[in-house]
Amino acid sequence: MIIKEDFLKKLRSVFNLNIYEVKIWTALLSRGLSTAGELADISGVPRSRSYDVLESLEKRGFLIIKLGKPIKYIAVKPDEIMKRVKNSIQKRAGEQVNLLDKAKGTNAFQEIELLYKQGIANVEPSSLTGSIRGRGNIRNQISTMLDEADKSVIIMTTPTGLKRKAEEFKRHFKNLKNKGVKIRIATQLTDDLKDTLKDLKKVAEVKHIDAITGRFVIVDSKQIMFMVEHDKDIHESYDTGVWANTPYFASAMEQMFNKTWSTLK
Repeated sequence: MIIKEDFLKKLRSVFNLNIYEVKIWTALLSRGLSTAGELADISGVPRSRSYDVLESLEKRGFLIIKLGKPIKYIAVKPDEIMKRVKNSIQKRAGEQVNLLDKAKGTNAFQEIELLYKQGIANVEPSSLTGSIRGRGNIRNQISTMLDEADKSVIIMTTPTGLKRKAEEFKRHFKNLKNKGVKIRIATQLTDDLKDTLKDLKKVAEVKHIDAITGRFVIVDSKQIMFMVEHDKDIHESYDTGVWANTPYFASAMEQMFNKTWSTLK
């Protein structure tokens, strides 16, 4: 049985399998029903390892052991495997979330919070500046900024950036609206934003700007996150933002934004 390496790599990534597991599994899929020896010969996995691999696959629900002798293995439908893997991931994720929730109320967590508060108290606000790489990390930092907002949030972004933020920060925007935080967003209002704006305009004021001169988020005139490149020119893995917790710079940027905002419709 010849299967392309690229295909095996994709399967390993999607189903979190090692190389022996994916080879034995695909061999079994190609046969439907087979013995360990046959699967070892077909896949090229050493016979001494095939039983351990089959046991691992059986525990994860990728196959069924047929009753009788010699021992044979029955392939499970891929669609059913997808359901089982998904359920397993969701279960593990739920258990991990529960562990984290429980940990938050422990003395250990209170101690690390105290360590952080004591440490950060000795740092000058102007020193709280950092470069953040990767759109996922940037999103996480903006999420933290929004959680801390009390008065105002300003966002300038591209149309595609607005779509991302409307979806990613939907819960944040709703909570901020309920808290009375004023949200203002400037972007190019293109035709493909109509659906996005329906819900967004319920929680924020959105205005059209002809030319995007930057991508940034300002919170409470104190914190700012600005991106160094246009999102169409950079892959999301290399998108880079600069975060600063400095009222001097953030308020200066807000003043410039306010002048532009007053001219927009």
